[in-house]
Amino acid sequence: MWRQWRDVLSRLGFANAALDAKWLAAAALGLSNLEMVTRETEPVDDAAALRLAEMVQRRMGGESVGRIIGEREFYGLPFRLNAATLEPRPDTELLVDLALKAIGPGQRMLDLGTGTGCIPIAILANEPDVSALAVDLSGEALVAARENAVRNGVAERLQLLEGSWFEPLVEGERFDLIVSNPPYIESAVIETLAPEVRVHDPRLALDGGPDGLAPYRSIAAEAGRWLKPGGQLMVEIGHDQGASVSKVLAAAGLAGITVHCDLAGLDRVVCAHHIAA
Repeated sequence: MWRQWRDVLSRLGFANAALDAKWLAAAALGLSNLEMVTRETEPVDDAAALRLAEMVQRRMGGESVGRIIGEREFYGLPFRLNAATLEPRPDTELLVDLALKAIGPGQRMLDLGTGTGCIPIAILANEPDVSALAVDLSGEALVAARENAVRNGVAERLQLLEGSWFEPLVEGERFDLIVSNPPYIESAVIETLAPEVRVHDPRLALDGGPDGLAPYRSIAAEAGRWLKPGGQLMVEIGHDQGASVSKVLAAAGLAGITVHCDLAGLDRVVCAHHIAA
């Protein structure tokens, strides 16, 4: 059955037709990847066949496999999605790598615009003596983040607050590390993106304003107020935003600004640190 749908998707030009069909079939049948192999000669009942057909129709309409299934793996961990969250993407794993090198036992971090919670949860899962606070403007996104924190065993060390950037924080609190993967797509560009993003991803998590830099200005303007002396700020960026985001951070008084590239050699993360006045 999954091979039949693979061939349909392939004829329609889907680049990852085989993987798409197999993942959707596994979800429709409630089987693991191993069971898809060991039980492939078993007959499929009509209800499961219908579920898969409906899933494939959604894929044909441009919806991503992760959003159809309602789950995406990130940093080796499972994350539930909902309508208010972006899918965690492999590019963001560089931000987690850098954060894990920067933060140590007993320290506290802040994640701004947490979405699924994938960044702080991945960090906490790999650094058991760190605690985190995560903020998101969407209460619906925080529902997913809370579920993901419980599912991945870090809920006791992750505090979640609803609000815009630093607004819900308690005055006087300080962090060793602030991380964020904010919206960074220029408003006018969003309508040119593939339907998978333009139609199915939440606009709130995509739109970075006219030049794509509005969230970075908001974060940079207040980061020093919430970082401990010497604390670090790390933000994910668009592939061509290294220079422009670096200028925003420098103008806000942050120092030691460094642009880190992903495996494709594209700008991906900008790091800076706070020096107390």
